[in-house]
Amino acid sequence: MTAPDTIVLIHGFWVTPRSWEHWITHYESKGFRVLAPAYPGLEVEVEVLNADPTPIAELTVPRIVDHLAAVIAELDSPPILIGHSAGGAFTQLLLDRGVGAVGVALNSAPTEGVRVVPLSQLKSTFPVFKNPANRHRAVPITFEQWQYAFTNTFTEEESRALYERYAVPVNGGIVWGGVLANFQPGHQDTWVDYSNDDRAPLLFVSGGEDHIMPPAVQHSNAKHYKSAAVTEVKDYPGFAHLLPAQEGWQRIADDVLDWALRHAR
Repeated sequence: MTAPDTIVLIHGFWVTPRSWEHWITHYESKGFRVLAPAYPGLEVEVEVLNADPTPIAELTVPRIVDHLAAVIAELDSPPILIGHSAGGAFTQLLLDRGVGAVGVALNSAPTEGVRVVPLSQLKSTFPVFKNPANRHRAVPITFEQWQYAFTNTFTEEESRALYERYAVPVNGGIVWGGVLANFQPGHQDTWVDYSNDDRAPLLFVSGGEDHIMPPAVQHSNAKHYKSAAVTEVKDYPGFAHLLPAQEGWQRIADDVLDWALRHAR
């Protein structure tokens, strides 16, 4: 079998593909083709989205996942999928569809049925949930909220620089929907078949100091999978939610690439 030669990096909420800038160059230097597709409508710069977040407010989970699947369908062979935060949930949804040779979910948002909600997660997402009207708009994140949810292990200087470079509003409806999915009948947007034996291998990576998607969420999500497909969890103590930008990220990038190449089908 030929090993995958393409890596698709899937960004999370409150950021854009710019958040993968260092991973893109790192993997390209190893000879891989690297794609970091934006969600549909978000193919503009951070500064543009902050000035007019209308495209963010118009997003839905099916629209995002369909768009990512269409990008991947253009490739000659199945790629390695690496998703961060909400991108980790989208990676799970894509794998469940049969898209991708292998998947890695970094500090992943949970898929439907994962009911673990640590206090730090509640505090991190409170800016969205404090107002029901946020279900219908893009919700910005303040620097203080960013510092708690994304960069709690960073210096204030590092945190502020990353906030100014990466941060954009979030689609409030999708965040609300992710919680309400566990209380509504039938399959919702983030449902996956946890018994799907045909799914490609999946690795959950958990930053030990992550406030918004703590280790308990990663381990609970992984335990929901009851299929014969490979599902593993690897913990990295000391890492916050914005793991792809934290000092020492290169080791994690290399670790997950090695795992993906060994398990790709």
